[in-house]
Amino acid sequence: MIGLSVAVGRFVEALFWAILRVAGVVTVAVVAVAAAALLAWIVARKMWARQRRRRMRP
Repeated sequence: MIGLSVAVGRFVEALFWAILRVAGVVTVAVVAVAAAALLAWIVARKMWARQRRRRMRP
């Protein structure tokens, strides 16, 4: 019975770490996508501001 208990414990531990690993990968992916979107938004704003300034100059 002890061997079965150890096997179940190891399985639960492996399952726990697998869930944490997946959650970590998902978190990193979400943060990376958010950072890329923010960077793209900043670049787009600067480009639009530059175009507006060029149009206003005679």
